[in-house]
Amino acid sequence: MNDLHLVPCTPERHAGAILDIFNHAIATSTALYDYHPRPPEQMAAWFASKHTGNLPVLGLEDAAGTLQGFASYGPFRPQPAYKYTMEHSVYVHHTQRGRGLGRQLMHALIDEARKRGNVHALVGAIDAANTGSRALHEKLGFALVGSLPQVAFKFGGWLDLVFYQLLLETPLQPVDG
Repeated sequence: MNDLHLVPCTPERHAGAILDIFNHAIATSTALYDYHPRPPEQMAAWFASKHTGNLPVLGLEDAAGTLQGFASYGPFRPQPAYKYTMEHSVYVHHTQRGRGLGRQLMHALIDEARKRGNVHALVGAIDAANTGSRALHEKLGFALVGSLPQVAFKFGGWLDLVFYQLLLETPLQPVDG
């Protein structure tokens, strides 16, 4: 993995690659509960929301500058009392899975959340059948905190959603409002 380097993702450089990763996951897996591929113009809004919220989008590039995977987080719920809770996501290009890139990206995302100091809980919403993602989260210290049976329907079957949570020591002085 020493041929990969961590980069902040930008819309100019990475929107197309992120869209390809998203759309492959939509078409072939239950990692995303979407039915249809996302259009390119949706990436502009996605990146704009990350920029407006000062939210990280971290990527791993190979020596040629090709994005191999990315991770990000965003608000868990819109109400202000949830301001210290973020829902994260991590996606690896389908040809690169099993190489530890997801773990590397998650470590970087957790480190980024700690460095920013404004995140207390990272939450992952994972399809219950995604044993790889569940195992990764457990290895990283996330706890299974909830399960919602049969809340989605895709590929002709009901899907269960599980929630994994990692509590951080930050922020040091949380405030209301």
